[in-house]
Amino acid sequence: MAAYDFNAPRLFLDIPMHEGARHSLDRAQANYLLSVLRRGAGELVLVFNGRDGEWRAEIEPTGRKAADLVLRAQTRPQTLPGDLHYLFAPLKTARLDYVAQKAVEMGASLIQPVVTRRTQGDRIKLDKLRANAIEAAEQCGILSLPEIRDAAPLADALAGLAPDRLLVFCDEDAPLADPVVALTQAGAAAGGHAVSGNGAVPLAVVIGPEGGFTPEERTLIGDRPNTVRLSLGPRILRADTAAVAVLALVQAVLGDGRARV
Repeated sequence: MAAYDFNAPRLFLDIPMHEGARHSLDRAQANYLLSVLRRGAGELVLVFNGRDGEWRAEIEPTGRKAADLVLRAQTRPQTLPGDLHYLFAPLKTARLDYVAQKAVEMGASLIQPVVTRRTQGDRIKLDKLRANAIEAAEQCGILSLPEIRDAAPLADALAGLAPDRLLVFCDEDAPLADPVVALTQAGAAAGGHAVSGNGAVPLAVVIGPEGGFTPEERTLIGDRPNTVRLSLGPRILRADTAAVAVLALVQAVLGDGRARV
């Protein structure tokens, strides 16, 4: 039997959660549950706020197109989030939406757009980034939402990383090598036993724009202590593809997806 019920609709609600708490659905939420999904009185909805775990709520109609959700019981306690910062050069809108969603699915705890010399994306809309993060968390049973920061120059974003955070630099000019070995060695050199709250090494990943980093930017990143240059193989990947590839790789080797012994 599956450990999680994906048949129940799931909503993010930014309210304190406890037994008996009541939430009046806004027009969009009511339309989604009552008209699109055709859910009715007493039916189950799973809700979360990123702080109080996940709760079972029941629909209580208050009108023809209006309803409240009444929280009945906690289904899952809140878990500690991972510790993975995702730094990326903004992309065009459709691909930016995709990257934001995938970063949440892959366990990013912080999303930081960085402005580089060759950045071509439009101005970052934080409300759109947050909406994509919420949608991904709702659909994938995730309990925590990542912190989303405003866009910052690359140098400022790098300076904001704690010295003990291992930065994975996806560099198309890095020598071809086994990325699992490279990450394992980097994690050990960074003090792999000094772990974050969920038992994983504090991590950050930086992905460049479509045109790549300039030589000066590559030097700036590479000169940061506790940084590993990583090749993703013999092919040049698009920035959105590289994001998914490296996040999966980093989580499997050093993050919360690694095997526990």
